[in-house]
Amino acid sequence: MAGSPTARRRRLSIELKKLRENSGHTCAQVGVALDWSGSKVNRMETGSGRVQPSDIDALCRFYGTTDELREFLKSLARQAKTRGWWQVHGAGVPEWFNIYIGLEQDASTLRQYQCELVPGLMQIDAYARELHTTGAHMSAEDIDRAVRVRMERQSMLTGPDAPDAWFIMNEGAVRNVIGDRALMREQLERVVDMAELPTVTLQVLPFDSGTCPATGSFTMLGFPAPEDPDLVYRDGITDAVYLEGEHHVRDYTRAFDGLRAAALSPQRSSQLIKSVLKEYAG
Repeated sequence: MAGSPTARRRRLSIELKKLRENSGHTCAQVGVALDWSGSKVNRMETGSGRVQPSDIDALCRFYGTTDELREFLKSLARQAKTRGWWQVHGAGVPEWFNIYIGLEQDASTLRQYQCELVPGLMQIDAYARELHTTGAHMSAEDIDRAVRVRMERQSMLTGPDAPDAWFIMNEGAVRNVIGDRALMREQLERVVDMAELPTVTLQVLPFDSGTCPATGSFTMLGFPAPEDPDLVYRDGITDAVYLEGEHHVRDYTRAFDGLRAAALSPQRSSQLIKSVLKEYAG
């Protein structure tokens, strides 16, 4: 069973939608049969509404499921109500990013392209703090919370269930000085160390790579259960987009494969970063 509350909620939504589609009913028809609105059924299937165990009982009676499946779905509904460790930090983590962290915690594969910055899972405290201080109108307390969450997230790369993580950074992310040269030296040293982890692969996309099949940063998450489809995540300043359709995942997978082909090998990428490190040490 998926581990985080967000992943449980997503899995529950997927299972409820599958049951309805297999029954051949629309959301409106299910709503009429159960004396609900069709929008309530839709909210359950999209994860935008809370699902009570009593709702699961009613749906499972209507769909004629087994007792075992009903109890499994009720367990998902109960556990989806719990709070993730990152949610105790309040306004330091916006709601749209709470969703991403919950999914990230359960991912078995992670593919990320960063066109301007060092990946968040590789950032040091000072680098992350500089980004939050410069790029957002946040209180000092909320900046502390946001940075703390980012640092705690990094433990997923060194834990026993670490995902297979593949990062591609544009060369601009390596050379763009955030803070000062001393800060960047420490940050790039961290990147080199993280790239040596057994489950991490890092490539740098050089300036002279030519036209590339991507116009912005994105992340693809894959999950261990075949029932949980892969998704693509793209964020902005105030919101985020989650793309789950097969055609979206296929197109972004092709884009990522193109970036991998255009980027330097992991060995040459490490050499490039170390050469920039020498420049910062001078």
